[in-house]
Amino acid sequence: MTQTNKPKKKLSLQEKVVLYEKQLYDYRQLLEMSKSLSSVLEIDTLIESILYVCMCQMRVLGTGVFILKSFDADFFALDSNYNGLELIDTISYLIPTTHPLIPFLAENNRTYTYEELESCFKDTSILEQISSLKPSLIIPLKQKNHLNGILLLGERIDVGEGVAYSDYEREQMLDIASISAIAINNASLIEMTTTDMMTRLKLKHYFYTILAEKLDFSFENRLPLGVLMLDIDHFKKFNDTYGHACGDYVLQQVAKKIFEGIRGQDMAGRYGGEEFVVMLYNTEKDAAMLVAERIRKDIEHAELHYEGKDLSVTISIGVAFCPPETSMTAKEIVEFADQALYESKANGRNRVTLAQTYKDNAFAGEK
Repeated sequence: MTQTNKPKKKLSLQEKVVLYEKQLYDYRQLLEMSKSLSSVLEIDTLIESILYVCMCQMRVLGTGVFILKSFDADFFALDSNYNGLELIDTISYLIPTTHPLIPFLAENNRTYTYEELESCFKDTSILEQISSLKPSLIIPLKQKNHLNGILLLGERIDVGEGVAYSDYEREQMLDIASISAIAINNASLIEMTTTDMMTRLKLKHYFYTILAEKLDFSFENRLPLGVLMLDIDHFKKFNDTYGHACGDYVLQQVAKKIFEGIRGQDMAGRYGGEEFVVMLYNTEKDAAMLVAERIRKDIEHAELHYEGKDLSVTISIGVAFCPPETSMTAKEIVEFADQALYESKANGRNRVTLAQTYKDNAFAGEK
């Protein structure tokens, strides 16, 4: 369904053949894109793929998308995978779910230039987050009548056809947006079933699944891998002294510090109770120890306050390392890290210990 009522130019037979061939090619591309995106279940990788497709298909210099970062989020936030968009420091790039723009885009299945969108609102100041990014086209990511995101295309490259979007290109972007919205919803469902709602870290069973896959891949490609086991020292005292709500607060703050201390290619999970586990992909032994020590210090020096009370929180960490030439199961490497964690606890807590297994020749493969 087109968005304008411009009279259509009568095409010659040859022009019709060229047009139909292009449409057939585009439909094939759309099918391949659908297959590709439906196979991506990691939300960050999915967003990156969607933005890359849009940049290539529409010949734009930048792309970005506002999405809900969690199921109970109150804001659509600009995803960090944006490309080629200039952000202004004084703008938060958060759009509340109660914002008038959200129901408007959810109800209207069409694309907008900024000028077209601006004409739909009396108070244009509410569009500050959008206007500051200077989009050439704005596309809602909808699944049925539910808005999963807001896709923005940046400045368009003029390749001799002008920079304005044709009706066909707008329809093409709606098709891409529809596929993307479904893929985002599927990835979000996976995220929900694999994430601990208290800490926002991965659940133990999912962590083990990914760790096993990464260990196999690391062995086949001769890559090192590290695992950290972390435990909050004297955690029971927070529950006993200040109540379980305080204990929950401590868990959330520690989880946040752990997550902030690792890279996107790594993974952090809640192992159970006050224990956490981290996979450091393609990481040498010394680097794994540095990451563990940095996380330990960050938590030790964190200023945590609960209902007016200052909290002193420390953690103990065990580090296990799988050298590139060593084959190891997920259960084995986690058990080695757990043994090292036990040593940290036994030796006074608030410290990092490397699993003894890798200090001798038995598993280190050292000559």
